[in-house]
Amino acid sequence: MIPRYLVDFDPDGLPVHETDVIVIGAGIAGLFAAIKASKNNRVLMITKKSLFDSNTRYAQGGIAAVISEEDSPEFHRQDTLIAGAGLCDPEAVDVLVHEGPEGVQALIRYGTIFDEEDGHFALTKEGAHSQRRILHANGDATGFEIVRALAKKVQDNPGIELWDDHFAIDLLTEDGVCLGALVQKPDGSRVVVRGKATILCTGGTGQLYRYTTNPEVATGDGIAMAYRAGAVIRDMEFNQFHPTSLCYPGAPRFLISEAVRGEGAVLRNINGERFMDRYHPQLELAPRDVVARAILSEMEATKSTYVYIDITHESPELIKHRFPTIYEFCLNYGLDLTTDWIPVAPAAHYMMGGVRTDLHGETNIQRLFACGEASSTGVHGANRLASNSLSEAIVFGRRIVERIDRLPPAEGRMRTGCAEGRHGSLMGTVVERRLKLQKTMVRYVGLRRNAAGLSKGLDELKRQLPLFQSCLTKREELEFANLLTCALLMTEAALSREESRGAHYREDFPERDDANWRKHTILQREKAIGEEVVGHV
Repeated sequence: MIPRYLVDFDPDGLPVHETDVIVIGAGIAGLFAAIKASKNNRVLMITKKSLFDSNTRYAQGGIAAVISEEDSPEFHRQDTLIAGAGLCDPEAVDVLVHEGPEGVQALIRYGTIFDEEDGHFALTKEGAHSQRRILHANGDATGFEIVRALAKKVQDNPGIELWDDHFAIDLLTEDGVCLGALVQKPDGSRVVVRGKATILCTGGTGQLYRYTTNPEVATGDGIAMAYRAGAVIRDMEFNQFHPTSLCYPGAPRFLISEAVRGEGAVLRNINGERFMDRYHPQLELAPRDVVARAILSEMEATKSTYVYIDITHESPELIKHRFPTIYEFCLNYGLDLTTDWIPVAPAAHYMMGGVRTDLHGETNIQRLFACGEASSTGVHGANRLASNSLSEAIVFGRRIVERIDRLPPAEGRMRTGCAEGRHGSLMGTVVERRLKLQKTMVRYVGLRRNAAGLSKGLDELKRQLPLFQSCLTKREELEFANLLTCALLMTEAALSREESRGAHYREDFPERDDANWRKHTILQREKAIGEEVVGHV
């Protein structure tokens, strides 16, 4: 049983910090929401490392929005719904495609500089998009440029107080209302932070897997915190694996953007054969789950640990101009994108599920909001369309602040804390435990799943449950508790969904089953796993 709180505490015995809006996490979701909220509120932004440590920073491809006259919101809507494999919320998708262009304009006003050609935005195309609608910056460094611009706005904003190197341990609730958060300072002391609204912008769960494109901070903290607080967690089985991450000795699993395939790159197995024609009519630009499983099949058939991505037929000038970051990174490891086939393999990339929200980002817990990858807005369904993630964060970030601005001041206080009498330090190192968890997830809850493996994986994860009775004090211990929580949620959801859809593939149920499974999986603490019908498309 996962407890309500990770640590014992007495709210009356702790210092209290008052503010209006608490933003937990950075990335595009946290930065954008903090800037918007600061116009009418005092904002406290809490990051467990710094403003520059987030998935956004590593986003290469770009941000999807209807800019071109040849494009339309209806085209963008259709592409998103198709990729989402029947599980998107059509209303949420409508919000995204119609409000995305204004969100891009807001980023520009905040100082983001997107690439242009001949006086117009340079738009590219990515997998499963029918039109060129991806804006990018510095070729393939879109996320870094957005973080640069927004972080400067945050740092220069007197209305935003920034706490770097602070860890939000748990959300504080009373009678179904979120009052704030319990936060651990760099020196290990703790403080109660109170506000009229709390926004979770904590990113995804990439560190559940040994091979991921995500940074070290992506440990699912917000999803786990929200679950412990009683929030509804939705669709955790849909974890997207990016098909093409660098797979080379000594190199990290660096993302080789989908935009490389969008600009004409092809995939080859180790025998040099192009293979996507055997798997999907859209070839290399098929949805990510299809491409990732195709690569896995080729790796198994050729007894290899990778395949190649090949863009050597394009001009060196185009490659260096369009993908300077990827080109330079590969060059550091002796790989030349203009002349070499680059070895790649799938890696954990993006969580489609998360904390369920309404169309203004509010959860079932009053005054608790979620934005970005930590949320489940209904936009992504079973498989996120490339470059929709950055758009979602700004569109729903603005909507969250609109809702918060209408909230009355917070009332009430925490009447009780947590005194479960935890004792003893954690047995065994967190590094060992984390690696064991990651191996379990890769083996049983990866790109291909089946009932026997998922059941075995769930049993292995449950053996770690005594962890929650230990005194957890260090950041890495608290992070591991959150990873374990998310691993259990993901595995339970994957075991319950007896079909294959989007990023969730069951070898024992290889077909999509709309008659029985065109619905969401719902997880809520102290309640049995449930289901929720999808809105009509």
